[in-house]
Amino acid sequence: MKKSYVLLVLSLLTLVTAVGQKKKISLEEIWGGVFRTEGLDALRSMKNGAEYTVLNHDRANGIRSIDVYDYKTQQKQRTIVSSSTTIPVFSSYEFSEDESKLILATQVEPIFRRSRLGVYYVYDIASERLTKITDNKIQEPELSPDGSKVAYVFENNLYVHDLDGNTTRQVTTDGKKGSIINGVTDWVYEEEFAFVQAYEWNSNGTKIGFLRFDETNVPNFSMDVYGANLYQTQNQFKYPKAGEENATVSLHMYDVAKGEVADIDLGETYYIPRIKWMNNSNYLSVQTINRHQDHLILHEVNAKDNSVKVLLEEKDAAYVDIHNNLTFLADDSFIWTSEKDGYNHIYLHNSDGELMNQITKGPWEVTNYYGYDQNEDRIYYQSVENGSINRDVYSISSGGKNKKRLTTKEGTNSADFSADYSYFINTFSNTTTPQQYTLHKAANGKKVTDIKDNGALAAKLDGYETSQKEFSTININGNDLNMWMIKPADFDASKEYPLLMYQYSGPGSQSVANRWNSANDYWYQMMASEGYILVCVDGRGTGLKGRDFKKVTQKELGKYEVEDQIAAAKKLSELPYIDADRTGIWGWSYGGFMSTNALLKGSDTFEMAIAVAPVTNWRFYDTIYTERYMQTPQENPSGYDDNSPFNYPELLTGDYLLLHGSGDDNVHLQNSMRMIEALIQADKDFEWGIYPDKNHGIFGGNTRNHLFRKMTKFAHEKLRDRPKKEKPMVKSEEIKG
Repeated sequence: MKKSYVLLVLSLLTLVTAVGQKKKISLEEIWGGVFRTEGLDALRSMKNGAEYTVLNHDRANGIRSIDVYDYKTQQKQRTIVSSSTTIPVFSSYEFSEDESKLILATQVEPIFRRSRLGVYYVYDIASERLTKITDNKIQEPELSPDGSKVAYVFENNLYVHDLDGNTTRQVTTDGKKGSIINGVTDWVYEEEFAFVQAYEWNSNGTKIGFLRFDETNVPNFSMDVYGANLYQTQNQFKYPKAGEENATVSLHMYDVAKGEVADIDLGETYYIPRIKWMNNSNYLSVQTINRHQDHLILHEVNAKDNSVKVLLEEKDAAYVDIHNNLTFLADDSFIWTSEKDGYNHIYLHNSDGELMNQITKGPWEVTNYYGYDQNEDRIYYQSVENGSINRDVYSISSGGKNKKRLTTKEGTNSADFSADYSYFINTFSNTTTPQQYTLHKAANGKKVTDIKDNGALAAKLDGYETSQKEFSTININGNDLNMWMIKPADFDASKEYPLLMYQYSGPGSQSVANRWNSANDYWYQMMASEGYILVCVDGRGTGLKGRDFKKVTQKELGKYEVEDQIAAAKKLSELPYIDADRTGIWGWSYGGFMSTNALLKGSDTFEMAIAVAPVTNWRFYDTIYTERYMQTPQENPSGYDDNSPFNYPELLTGDYLLLHGSGDDNVHLQNSMRMIEALIQADKDFEWGIYPDKNHGIFGGNTRNHLFRKMTKFAHEKLRDRPKKEKPMVKSEEIKG
């Protein structure tokens, strides 16, 4: 035996032994919190620029506290307040503008994804006095800038409570469930424009601008709630499905001193996705966008006479994204982001809305805008300049000069800046590193000190069998698509493995990213240890590769994205270590829509699919999201129906598992029920499961563990343990040469 061969055998034996000695990740550990990461909860920079606050939780004693830390030394300076016998346990906090008071949230219960009801208190920091705002459960309380008043919403009406006089004024009186909403958003605004509080104090507390929604003519949606009662109940709320009527939204101005409400005439208005006061307390900025969402207008409202003028307009052949990247400078010139040059970049406009200059440029995307240090003339932002799967933090002058990369580790970096922009706390992770928190100087990015590194979790994971997530690109339909792959730890290139692909592919989304991905990645590692190769490919329509790549799916959701997944699976199946006869795909929500379509339209490619809470026809989904990409069903019927899987159930030849929560207010169970009925009438065999009263996230108690156990078992039976097809025998006369 040659020496090199002996060394190779010994090396392989060592690898097999090392892998064999490590534990395999289990579902019970994933969903039991064994691999939970630690973070900095509710981090806030204080106005002095030298300190920040964090919400800490002493789990052993059930105590929460708001603690103050020094940026430079990282030493705890003091505790502002902690729960005790006199202070109820609180789950969140907000400062008044002058930092003299806090709002503490208790007894919080969710309404939808972002909205909450709760009993709220105001805590006076100097006097240590705690005041309950009202005995009622309310929404979205906010202190006035000087901390003397607090506004809130109760039963769809806006109120202002005077803390000094202990008096309450009801600003609106027409609020009514299912009809009129004042000061908070309706369901579809909350879900798709991503905000709930629909009112804002001006900078001196003299005015409140707020939105009013008239949803009287919006169709009702209802779902049964089973609970533990003898009879189920019904949850009803207004939900505008594609092509149906939306709430009529209007803008109003409340004069605090006079106690009067004025109506603001914005002209022809369909959606009002953002309002924001300027530095000058007399001017409110308001964004409006049309139903197709391809024409956005930024307005300036003069609160002295309620007159309106246009500052800026954005148009796009497909749609204009709504974002929070609007900052008014001292003179009310403003910073804004736009993808009008083909990539998302930062622009500077004067106070009249005229373009002064484009600050960032290049074939890459700005992914977050952090703020502007006027003293140093530095703009801070996050971008994918270092590759579309990575994120870094940068600074640049308002003139677009002297750009600096402030983070150095390759992966995903994000920043929380001190109020004076002297420091930032960087949160870093990559596919092999759980979140690390470090303090840096904003001027040059130099690291000052480590804060928290999740080292205990990293050490724990060393005892488990894991594999590296390999990043690459795959050329599909003329595009180099980002891809990751996870192979078994004891991977043997001479063997054939089943392929399980993951999919999302929603417009502008990104699943292939160099970051710590927590729960799903743990499941992928578990599946790799059980003999799978896992792959994810971001196809056309996903984000951070430019406007044209993202918006190519306009009016055709589910066409190009599915074509890319089928083509990618076929190409991957050509690899010698992937079994072309054992290919599966799974996804959740939009990903469930994708996996279902991939199995039906790619019946010659996929043997199995799992769909969790899928859309099965975009006619069933909400107006704002769906019409942004598809226009209305009346305008684009073929776009809706040609890629809706329940319209072609006869194409099913593989194994299909369909799972949904009955309490899903987002992607309604109707989607799965219609798919189930279509498959039954097409006489197709498949498996399905419903999780009672569970929402779109399908969690709570043992639910996630049960869900993923069902998915794992299905994958094993229908993919990994699927009987291997016998290769056709070659007759002797067919052998040539």
